[in-house]
Amino acid sequence: MTAKLIRGRGIRRVLVRSLPLVVLDIVATVVAFLIAAWGTKAGEIDLASPFFMGQMALLSLVNVAVFGVFRMYNSLWEYASVDDAARIVLATAVGSVIGDVLGALIFAARMPFRVYICAWAILLVICGMARFAIRVNSKGRSWSFLGAESPGQARTLIVGAGESGSLVVSRMLAGSDEIVGCPVGYVDDSKRKIGRRIHGVKVLGDCEDIPRICKQQSIDQIVVAIPSGTQKQKRRVYDLCMETGCKVLTLPEKVKDIPEEQLGKVPIRDVEVSDLLAREEVALDEGLVGTYLKGTTVLVTGGGGSIGSELVRQLLPAKPAKIVLFDIYENTVYELYHEIAGKARESGIEIVTEIGSITHMPALEEVFDRRNPRVVFHAAAHKHVPLMESNPREAIENNVFGTLNVVRMAHERGCSHFILISTDKAVNPANVMGATKRMCEMIVQYYAQVSKTVFASVRFGNVLGSHGSVIPLFKRQLKAGGPITLTHQDITRYFMTIPEAARLVITAGALAEGGEIFVLDMGEPVRIYDLAENLIRLSGLTVGEDIEIKVTGLRPGEKLYEELNMDDEPTVPTANGAITVIRGVRPEVADVRVRLDELEAALPLERDEIKRVLQKAVPTYTPEFQ
Repeated sequence: MTAKLIRGRGIRRVLVRSLPLVVLDIVATVVAFLIAAWGTKAGEIDLASPFFMGQMALLSLVNVAVFGVFRMYNSLWEYASVDDAARIVLATAVGSVIGDVLGALIFAARMPFRVYICAWAILLVICGMARFAIRVNSKGRSWSFLGAESPGQARTLIVGAGESGSLVVSRMLAGSDEIVGCPVGYVDDSKRKIGRRIHGVKVLGDCEDIPRICKQQSIDQIVVAIPSGTQKQKRRVYDLCMETGCKVLTLPEKVKDIPEEQLGKVPIRDVEVSDLLAREEVALDEGLVGTYLKGTTVLVTGGGGSIGSELVRQLLPAKPAKIVLFDIYENTVYELYHEIAGKARESGIEIVTEIGSITHMPALEEVFDRRNPRVVFHAAAHKHVPLMESNPREAIENNVFGTLNVVRMAHERGCSHFILISTDKAVNPANVMGATKRMCEMIVQYYAQVSKTVFASVRFGNVLGSHGSVIPLFKRQLKAGGPITLTHQDITRYFMTIPEAARLVITAGALAEGGEIFVLDMGEPVRIYDLAENLIRLSGLTVGEDIEIKVTGLRPGEKLYEELNMDDEPTVPTANGAITVIRGVRPEVADVRVRLDELEAALPLERDEIKRVLQKAVPTYTPEFQ
């Protein structure tokens, strides 16, 4: 009932909005033919005759109907473009032709052809001018080439003079609340566009000219409107923008997918550090992953977390029959479920939620028995380095023995695949979290030797936007006015986007044969100090003047740099260029059992004693004692 009411109101709004244009088009049709008949000296036509009046009524109805088909009554003429002008030309021409044909059939007579040609031209001018007048005068704004200024609004440079850039300018000129500013000019690398005007705004140069133009034109903000550009192209533009001291904004990646009627609400967002670090998107090979995922039941532990939730999203194209979300935090699972439920339903995928802890064996047994998963992605873990450093018991119970519980269930219930989400901190670990994750890798390798289940681990560095990531912290500090704090001026980290990591994890599962540690290509390590500087510059602020960067010293268990593999772990390439694999380095089965027994016995001990036992279990671990 409510939906029908909303639809009814929407239809009424369209009709009310369209009525003036309908009346105008009827009047324009009559006027155009009157002028055409008089101007072409078609004296044989009696303008007061029933024939001419009937023709006018018919032509008016035909034009209104044709204009409706060509969406000339429900378009947002505030954002009219060249495409809209072409649509007006075509609609008026089609209406004239159909009106001529129907008139000849109904009245068995027709006006001279020259009348139709002249009337079409007049009608085109009237209808076109009326609609583009809406564009020119929307919300009291005029076109920039008429010298319009917007007092108090940011002088804006638009990067990209294509469809997206045109959208940005049209919205500014229309007075959109979503992006406010005065468009001063475009820059575009297409030489043929330089010097041209789009919506009255001139293309002032190419991207290399950004610093110069910003200085000459006193630019306040820059909008990067190249959503289809490569990550390399965008990074070049962002680097140039950061030289200017201007605030930098951008469009969403999928702006072209936004329906026309919603263009007025296209969100503009700040350019973030993650945009600078993003790489070319890695596509999921659906044919490859479908070999072990299609039509099966998949369990994702930690399904509500940063990695787990993205794994679930990326699993949808692989068409499993069922996805089981298992997590101890009900809020994140609830939000994810409602985010993906509709899309999953359309694909015929059942989404099941289960709340519980991986340390609680009865809960795991119930989930495996009731849901019968065949593939397990194990993302549940404590990942916060400082917190785990002061809570080694909890880290071992959750990360090591929680993982052992899930591994055992996968083995005992005969799952086809088990994929562990590991971390670069497991390599020569300097902290409790990293040491526990290295122990998890050893557990997986141990079971790979005794089980029919394909066990494998995937190791990668930091993911952008994950819980506990440094970037959200920097943003909060920036919003608060600073200072931005970091632990060391030379500290570096590997970064990749969460979607990229999730797709590669799923791909690694298809490549696994048992016992491998897959290492994802993380690119070059990034200096955290540079991240902080870039974040400040993207906000249009100056380092040291507007926002201070404060170095606080390394935290317990923190390394200056991370590694992706140890010296005795040679990597070999796989069929996927973004994934390498470590083979042949397997712990002895009996040895792993002994280490697990010793760790379990050490849980009641003091923190430093627990760390010593953990060091014995993971010889590459170099602990810090309190």
